[in-house]
Amino acid sequence: MINRLTIIGVGLIGGSLARALRHAGYCHEIVGSGPDQASLRRAVELGVITHYHVDPARAVQGADMIVLAVPLGAMEDVLRCIAPKLGPQAVVTDVGSAKGSVVMAAHAAFGQVPARFVPGHPIAGTEKSGVEASVPDLFKGRRVILTPLPETKIDAVTAVREMWCRAGAQVTEMSVEHHDEVLAATSHLPHMLAFALVDTLARMHEQGEIFRYAAGGFRDFTRIASSDPAMWRDICLANRDAIVSMIDRFQGDLALLRDAILAADGGRIEATFARAKAARDRYDIEAEPRE
Repeated sequence: MINRLTIIGVGLIGGSLARALRHAGYCHEIVGSGPDQASLRRAVELGVITHYHVDPARAVQGADMIVLAVPLGAMEDVLRCIAPKLGPQAVVTDVGSAKGSVVMAAHAAFGQVPARFVPGHPIAGTEKSGVEASVPDLFKGRRVILTPLPETKIDAVTAVREMWCRAGAQVTEMSVEHHDEVLAATSHLPHMLAFALVDTLARMHEQGEIFRYAAGGFRDFTRIASSDPAMWRDICLANRDAIVSMIDRFQGDLALLRDAILAADGGRIEATFARAKAARDRYDIEAEPRE
């Protein structure tokens, strides 16, 4: 059981984790931290956290588990701030969508990646943000990926794994590099496509009519374009190489489809669609978690 949990960044993910653990009775005390005092007060009012400190260094004092739910671009600054105040047995983890940049941030802040730092990433979320969007069952049945390093203490990994299991998640492990490649394909690329499509249509002269007659497929596909632009800017910069590689691969395949349409090659068009349908049906993607 966690005696004192500190969550730095009490938004959708951090707030939902706090709600889930309080519901499970797995924390005695939950301390929140972040730059927006009004949001932190609201988190207390909603019963998400016990109390808060705007200063992350104060918030982590006495904590046995610290969860960093801050934008990737802020990770190094937060780690530098809390480093002098961490207890010797404190476990630190994060929820960032790109793990390579988090590991580099930890190395820069501490001089080496601490043995009790466990990089992690819950594959869950919605296009909404803020503590008022948090819900206690966000992680129920969803996957959480941990990417411990060779020097990571086993008991620290066990503690983080148990925390996420108590929140209802299914926990797996993989390497930092593999995580970033997989997420570039399954999460980051779809967000790039949704943002780009909506931006393209919004800049057309007929945009009012286009959006007025948007069908369900358009709404489903572009839902994630309502996600936080600053957060996704940071993800793009943090996982740049893997995302660019996936964009290049997709552009090549899209060019092939364009050529088939231009050539009126119905057989090739249908074959592409049939492969896509079979793949989606085989993996039952609709039952998978959203991010």
